[in-house]
Amino acid sequence: MRTYPYFLLLFWVGQPYPTFSTPLSKRTSGFPAKKRALELSGNSKNELNRSKRSWMWNQFFLLEEYTGSDYQYVGKLHSDQDRGDGSLKYILSGDGAGDLFIINENTGDIQATKRLDREEKPVYILRAQAINRRTGRPVEPESEFIIKIHDINDNEPIFTKEVYTATVPEMSDVGTFVVQVTATDADDPTYGNSAKVVYSILQGQPYFSVESETGIIKTALLNMDRENREQYQVVIQAKDMGGQMGGLSGTTTVNITLTDVNDNPPRFPQSTYQFKTPESSPPGTPIGRIKASDADVGENAAIEYSITEGEGLDMFDVITDQETQEGIITVKKLLDFEKKKVYTLKVEASNPHVEPRFLYLGPFKDSATVRIMVEDVDEPPIFSKLAYILQIREDAQINTTIGSVSAQDPDAARNPVKYSVDRHTDMDRIFNIDSGNGSIFTSKLLDRETLLWHNITVIATEINNPKQSSRVPLYIKVLDVNDNAPEFAEFYETFVCEKAKADQLIQTLRAVDKDDPYSGHQFSFSLAPEAASGSNFTIQDNKDNTAGILTRKNGYNRHEMSTYLLPVVISDNDYPVQSSTGTVTVRVCACDHHGNMQSCHAEALVHPTGLSTGALIAILLCIVTLLVTVVLFAALRRQRKKEPLIISKEDIRDNIVSYNDEGGGEEDTQAFDIGTLRNPEAIEDSKLRRDIVPEALFLPRRTPATRDNTDVRDFINQRLKENDTDPTAPPYDSLATYAYEGTGSVANSLSSLESVTTDGDQDYDYLSDWGPRFKKLADMYGGVDSDKDS
Repeated sequence: MRTYPYFLLLFWVGQPYPTFSTPLSKRTSGFPAKKRALELSGNSKNELNRSKRSWMWNQFFLLEEYTGSDYQYVGKLHSDQDRGDGSLKYILSGDGAGDLFIINENTGDIQATKRLDREEKPVYILRAQAINRRTGRPVEPESEFIIKIHDINDNEPIFTKEVYTATVPEMSDVGTFVVQVTATDADDPTYGNSAKVVYSILQGQPYFSVESETGIIKTALLNMDRENREQYQVVIQAKDMGGQMGGLSGTTTVNITLTDVNDNPPRFPQSTYQFKTPESSPPGTPIGRIKASDADVGENAAIEYSITEGEGLDMFDVITDQETQEGIITVKKLLDFEKKKVYTLKVEASNPHVEPRFLYLGPFKDSATVRIMVEDVDEPPIFSKLAYILQIREDAQINTTIGSVSAQDPDAARNPVKYSVDRHTDMDRIFNIDSGNGSIFTSKLLDRETLLWHNITVIATEINNPKQSSRVPLYIKVLDVNDNAPEFAEFYETFVCEKAKADQLIQTLRAVDKDDPYSGHQFSFSLAPEAASGSNFTIQDNKDNTAGILTRKNGYNRHEMSTYLLPVVISDNDYPVQSSTGTVTVRVCACDHHGNMQSCHAEALVHPTGLSTGALIAILLCIVTLLVTVVLFAALRRQRKKEPLIISKEDIRDNIVSYNDEGGGEEDTQAFDIGTLRNPEAIEDSKLRRDIVPEALFLPRRTPATRDNTDVRDFINQRLKENDTDPTAPPYDSLATYAYEGTGSVANSLSSLESVTTDGDQDYDYLSDWGPRFKKLADMYGGVDSDKDS
C-alpha cells in the first residue's frame, strides 16, 4: 500500500471588536488561496467598513481502509473567539456526523470512528459551528467543509461473466476474432494505476491469444480441425496496477467450440454391395440401403445418392433418407427373371454443399458398385394383349365363334393354362369360352338394339396352381343387321277441311328405325296396295325420309264420311328390305276461311218431332235394358226363394247346411226380450219378426206369467215348450239366448261329424220326439220311408 502525507493548515484571524455579522465563507477544492471577505458593519449604514474573516480551513483528506486501533484523526477546528476558557462549544453536523465522525466540543478535534471505503462513499460533506456554551448563541456562522476519501488499491478486477462461451469455424486463419472479454476495477481510475487493467492468457496456448489492453481473443494456430478436437477451454487473467508486481488480479474461463465446415468428402465403407429382390416386386419397392460416412456434421454432412452408370439405369432408382443420410435403392420398373437375372449399378454419394476454398482437398464425392440379383417367383399367366376387342353380327347363330384370347405362364416351367369367363360380368351367360384354346363363342342369340357392347372379363388360371390367375377385359361389339322395319315416329291423327282443294298438304310424316345402317337411313313411303285405288288421298315421298299426305279431290263431306283411315307402307333401303304399315287417321272437319278447324262432329238429322233418329234409338235401347234388368232380378229372387234346403238326397251326410238368410244380430230386439230373464213376472207382447215374412199369419199368443216360478231354470223350460209349439217362432237360423246353459242336451251333439262310420250304427228316431222344430231333421235321418215321404 502506498501512502501520501498531507498537512492540514488552520487559519484564524482575531477580531478586535466582537460583532454578530455573518462572515462569508467558501469551500474550496485543493489548497485554498488567501481571500478576503467584505461585510457591512453594524455601526453605520452609509459607511462601508472592511473586516477580517474570523476563521477558515481547507478540505480534509482521509485514507480509506484504516487498520489502526485508535480513532483516525481527521483535523482540528478553532475559532479566534475561543480564549481557552471553555466558554465555546464546537458542533459538527452533516454526512456521518456523530456516527462516522465525532468532534471534541472543547478542542474542535475531528476523528473518524470506523474504517471508510471509498468505493462505498468517496466524499463526505459536513458543517461546523461554534456556539457560546453559556448563551447558546453561535459566535461564528455555520461553515461547510469536505472530507474526501483517498483511494488505495483494495479491489481486484472482476470480469462481467464468470464463464464465456464462444465459437469459431474450424480451419480458420491465424488472428481470426473469437470473442472479447471485459473486466472492471472498482478502484479510482483517476488516481494512480489502481484501476488500470491488463489482460493475459493463462491457459489455451498455443491455440489462442488475447490482446492485453482490449481483451480480444483470437486464433493463434493454423488449420485447427474440428474432427481432431472440437472443444477448448481458455483461462484469461485481468490484473490491475498496469500488470506490475503487487497488483490485484481476477480470472475467467472461456469455452471455445470449433464449428464445422465442409472439409471432408463422403466415403463408402465398402466398395461393393449386393442385394436380392423377387421379380414380382412392384415399382417403388425398396431393395436395400447403402450409406457413405462423412466426418462433418449438420448441413455439411448431407449426402445425395445417384446412379451414374450400369445395366439397370432404367430399372432401379436411389433416393436419400434425409434422417439417416442413407441411400435407398428401389425398383423403378417391373422386373422379369426370365429376361435378366443380375443387374450391376454404380452408385455415387456427393455433398450438395461444397465450400470452394476446400476443393484443393479433392472431389467431395465417392462411388460404390451395387449388384442386384433377381429371384424367380411363380407368376400368374400373362395375356398376349392388355385388352381384346371382338365383333360379331347380331344375326349370328348360337355357338358361333367370335375370336380367341391367348395367355401363357411366363415362368420357365410353362405350366398349362385354362380359360374361363367371369360370370359376374356375363350374368345372362350370353358368351362362353373354350377352356383349352381360349375360343370365344355365343351361347344365346344377340340383339344389337338391346345391347350394342358386351364387356366381359376372361380369366386365365394355371392348372397346376389355381391360385395363380390373371384377368383381361374383352369388349364385344354387336354389328347391326337390318332386322327391324321402320315405323312412324309418332301416332299421326290429322284433319282435312270440308272445303279443301285437291293436292293440298294436310300432314307431314316421319319415320324411325331401330337399325343403324352404315350408309344411314333411307325410307320410302307409299299407300298400301289395297288403299291405293280409289283413295281420297295420295302420299308424296319427299326423298328425305319424310312424306306428305295430299288431298286427291275438292271438298269432303263429314256427314257422308267423318273419318278416313289411311294405311301407309314404310320401307327401308337396306338388305334385306324391311317394311311396315302404319295407319294415319284423317278426320273431316268444318273450318273457317283461314283453314282453322272449328268442329269435327257430324250433326244429327233433325225430324219434325224435334228428335233425331239416333236419339230415339238411344232412348229405346235404354228402356229395353232397364226392363231386362228388372225381369232378371225378379227371376233370381224367385228362384232363390224356392230353392230346397237339400238339393240332392244322396248328398246329406257330413255336409254343412247353409242358410242364406242372416239373423237379426245384436240390434234384433224382436226375437226375445232379455228383460224377461231379469223379471219373470214381466208380460211380453209377441211381435212379428221384421227380417222374414211368415208363411201364415197367426194371432200372437200371450202366456200369463208364472208368479210362483222364480227359478230361472223353470222359466227357461217353460219358454222352450212355448216356442216348440208356437208356429210364429223365429226361423231356424235365429238364436234365442236366455243366458242360462242348463245341464246339457239329452241328444248330445247333433253334428254328423262325430257320428260313427255308418248311418246304420245310430238311431235318429228320437228326433221325432223333439217337436215340429226338428221335423225336417227327423224326416232326413229317420229312415228311408220318411225320406220318400218328404
